[in-house]
Order: sequence, then C-alpha cells, then structure tokens
Amino acid sequence: MKLILDGTALRLDDLRPLLSGASIELELSEAARVRVVAARDLVDTAVDEERVVYGLTTGFGRLKSVSVATEDLTTLQRNLVLSHCCGFGEPLSPAEVRAITILRLNGLARGHSGVRLELIERWIRLFNAGFVPVVPQQGSVGASGDLAPLSHLAAAACLGVGEAWFGDERMDAAEALRRAGEEPIELAAKEGLALINGTEVMKGIGALTTLRARNVAKAADIVGALSIEGLFGSLKPFDARLAELKGHAGHARTALNVRRLLHESSVLTSHADCDRVQDPYCLRCMPQVHGSFKAALEHVEQIFAGELNAVTDNPILFPETGEVISAGQFHGQPVSVVLDYLGLAACTVANISERRIEQLVNPDLSRLPAFLTPNPGLNSGLMIAQVSAASLASENKSLAHPASVDTIPTSANQEDHVSMGTTAARKARSIVTNVERVLGIEWICSSQAREFHPDLRAGRGAQAAYELLREVVPALGDDRYLHPDLTAATEQLASGALVERVEAALGEALEA
Repeated sequence: MKLILDGTALRLDDLRPLLSGASIELELSEAARVRVVAARDLVDTAVDEERVVYGLTTGFGRLKSVSVATEDLTTLQRNLVLSHCCGFGEPLSPAEVRAITILRLNGLARGHSGVRLELIERWIRLFNAGFVPVVPQQGSVGASGDLAPLSHLAAAACLGVGEAWFGDERMDAAEALRRAGEEPIELAAKEGLALINGTEVMKGIGALTTLRARNVAKAADIVGALSIEGLFGSLKPFDARLAELKGHAGHARTALNVRRLLHESSVLTSHADCDRVQDPYCLRCMPQVHGSFKAALEHVEQIFAGELNAVTDNPILFPETGEVISAGQFHGQPVSVVLDYLGLAACTVANISERRIEQLVNPDLSRLPAFLTPNPGLNSGLMIAQVSAASLASENKSLAHPASVDTIPTSANQEDHVSMGTTAARKARSIVTNVERVLGIEWICSSQAREFHPDLRAGRGAQAAYELLREVVPALGDDRYLHPDLTAATEQLASGALVERVEAALGEALEA
C-alpha cells in the first residue's frame, strides 16, 4: 500500500495495515515539498540574521533566554535529542513506532516546522526500507510533546544512537542505518526540536487502539448475540421501536446488529412461549451498554480525524508572513481526554461480558450443566475461565482512573501544566487488550453452551461465529489445559477474523 503524505489528508483507516504487519510505502506530496522548503528558508533567514528566536537560536524550556552562537547550533540540536533520551520500560511495538513515524512525518509535511526537505526524504527512505527505532514507552508527561520517546525515535533515525529493528532483528541503531543504506546525519537549526516536540506518541498508540476498539465494538455484539442463544434469551429488547424511543444512535446500531446476527435462528423460535418474563440485564441491556461504547468510540474518532493532521511542535513557522510563534500546539489534552473516555467506555464492555459469562457457567442461572461441562464434579469445565474474566474486568477498573486529570510541573516550572496523554494512551491500550480477552472467554463459553442443543441452529451470524471458533477450539468434554483455547479465541477475535467471517456470512457489514 502506498501512502502519500501531504499533512492534511491522513485518515485513521490509513493506519489499519499496521495492525496486521502489512507493508506501507510512504511518499511525500509535491505540495508538501514546496511548503517544507518555504518553512526551511524562514529558519535559514532567521539564523543568518542572528535573530533571537526560541528553539532556533536559544536554549530550551527554562533555558529559553540563553542565546546560542551560530557556530554551535548543530551541537545544540544534537545535545537536545541526546539529553532528552530518558525513556524507560518495555519498547513500544514496531507497529506503534511505525504509526508514530507516519504521524510525525505527516505533521512536518504541513510546512510549519522548519526541517530540511532532505531530512524528511531520508526518513521516508528509512521507513520504506524497514528501519524501526526501539522506543521505550515510559517517560512522557504529554506536554512539550512526547519529548523522551520522540527523542529516542530521532536519536536512532537521525544520529544512529540507541537501537532499532531492521526487519525482524533488533540491533544497534548505527548498524541498522548501515543496513538500510544510510549514515547518521547532522541536525541543522530547529530540526532536533521539531523532531521531538509533538504529540505523535500518544496519537500513534491511541490511533491503533481506536482501530482495535472499532473491531471490539462489532465483536462484542457478535459474542453477545451468541450468548443470547446459549441462554435462550429474547430478541424483544432489540426491537427497532425501542431504539427510536431511546433516541440514542449507539443503541440503534447495537440493536440492528443483534437482529441481523440472530436472523433465521431456530433457537429463538424454540422458546417463543416459554415462562421467562425478563432476561437479566447483561442480555437485555446490551443496546444501552454496547451502544454507549459505540458513542464514545465515535467521539474519539472525530477528535482523531483532526489530530492526525495537526501540527504539534513549537515554535510554529508561518513562511507567508515571516512569523515564528511560540504556542502550545504540543499540549496533549485533547488527545488525553478522549483516550481516557475510550478506556472508560471499553471497561463497560468487559464488565457486561463477564456477567454474561457468569450467566452461562452458573447452573442456577443458565439451566445448563454446571460450568458448561458434560460431567460436572469430576470436571471443573469453564469454572476458572470465568474467574480469569472477572480478574481482567476488575483490572480494567483500576486502569480506568483518568490520566488526563493529573498534572505535574516540569522544566523548573516553565512547563507547569501537562496532559499525561501518553499515559492515557497506554492505559486505553491495556484496557482494550483486556476487553478482547474477556470477549474471547465469553465466545468460548457461549459456543460451549451451543453443544447442549445441537438440534437447534443459531442465527446466521451467530452460527458463523460458532463455526469459526470450532476451527481453532474444539468443544470441551473432559477437562484439558485451557490456556491455548483462550489464547486462540482471543487471537481470532482481536485480529478481526471473527468480524470478517461473520460479516461474510451476513453479506453486509455490522455497525461499529
């Protein structure tokens, strides 16, 4: 896939191939080239005229008033990058680093940052060759940009300092540059600051997490529909008239999905006149709970539509007027708030899924064999699968504490309010991962419930979900080592394979 960067047209779906490890080839548009050159000319003019301009000819942060001699400007930029490489923790995934790189290059392509055209072209060549810096994921407070992680990115890609992946091999960054056919370069005035001052780390993690959440929004409806059949629930709470009375678009989309998924179900018709008056909330309130998650996801995507093409470094150059303006573009609050929202909303999907799992495994609630095993007592069946789901759902509640309400002064109180946006992104990512796992457990349980009524065929979409699971997880008889089953189900769900199979069976896309 070729992706042309112009600083204005990047979409969330352009990053989707990164989730599967698919190849993306970058190219810079001609219009972007013109803008980048114009902004660089403004930097060069300011340096030649020896103007005192923050970030071009001065120190940084609390050292903003310290002028730097022209002959030391390249050293200034190198020192900036190296001194800010203060990250900790496990590295970001290669997919996340590639997303961050695309976003950083796209922001530079707007032509308000002042880097040289040759620096951008070189970085694109590195990306296309498979060069991926190793970037520790801890150390950013999300204002003045994601300084520490972006510094690791710049140090590896520009200076050959640190580590990088080349292909599937992790190595010294200088060696990775050599294998990619490049050498370390000397950063010119403004370039170090332009590379490390931005919100691309929180946005890169957040964008990929949002794409995964979109898959979760559909998968939750699929798995929930299969649970309705396993528990002989009712389709009536999903009536379109109820959605109209509620007036909530997410409710309507969830209800529509479930009606489609359960179309042609012989399970539903088999108990149309049973003695149950109402289903438990975890079944009949799916439109309200899943729908709220869809609404939150829609809002997050609206914010990201703008943020993916935002200029977020500092200072900002306006070549048409010759102005250089210091502002707060690097502050990650807009991203931090919505990623906290995404994480909080995702928690509710795991919460209600775990309650459906309990309904399925508890014989006092399900009218099915205890823990969905044909021979309970001798076998424990899916007893501890429910415990694992409870653990994951409860862990999410701790992770849901918002990062965006926290702040701590940095840089000698010059940077006195920060967003914690990268923390919000990492927490949202962890929550979505846990939700995928809980839904994977529910998928196993709801499919196992089907084994006790083999004479009744599920609805078209639910049946497709059941059949896909049985390709990777056999029905449970006697107890066995369950970890591979849980892992296989989660992988099929998280990869998008579940949604893809079900949508193919339905002949139409589900609503996210």
